[in-house]
Amino acid sequence: MRLYQIALILVFVLIAGKSGVNASDHTKVNWLTIEEAQEKFNEEPRKIFVDVYTDWCGWCRRMESETFSHPQIAEMLNTHFYPVKLNAEQEEPIVFQGVTYENENIGQRRATHNFAIALLQGQMSYPSVAFFNEEMQLVTAIPGFRPPKNMEAVLTFFKDDVFKENPNLQDFIESFEGRIAE
Repeated sequence: MRLYQIALILVFVLIAGKSGVNASDHTKVNWLTIEEAQEKFNEEPRKIFVDVYTDWCGWCRRMESETFSHPQIAEMLNTHFYPVKLNAEQEEPIVFQGVTYENENIGQRRATHNFAIALLQGQMSYPSVAFFNEEMQLVTAIPGFRPPKNMEAVLTFFKDDVFKENPNLQDFIESFEGRIAE
């Protein structure tokens, strides 16, 4: 093989490898902290999606590996929301809209952060997801694991403001025909 052929093959492999990395980046959710979402929101208002999880929650890990890794779910979250990942038991304080929230029980078993308590309105169930509107007001929080097909319906319900005309999420999910098969 001649040197220029080897160089050409090497260039091709590098380009193919680089485009593979870029393609996989589009299938990953670009998770933010709530503080980072606030900063982005101040530049360009957009709905905020918050995944509330804990490290010990098996259903949370399953939602991460099955639902949030699905390319269409990742694309919807990255395009239409500021996606936030919130560990409900984190120790670091959170400043949200000028209010500082803390975990007052650090060191205790399953010490819940006050911001998670506020988001979930005291109904501590993991995983849960919370939605903020374009005015950065909490719309609602929804508990439980959601497979990709179900999550597509939930995201559409809030992305398209369906909840304003039809507040029944379960009816919407049952009649929803999305892009995800199963």
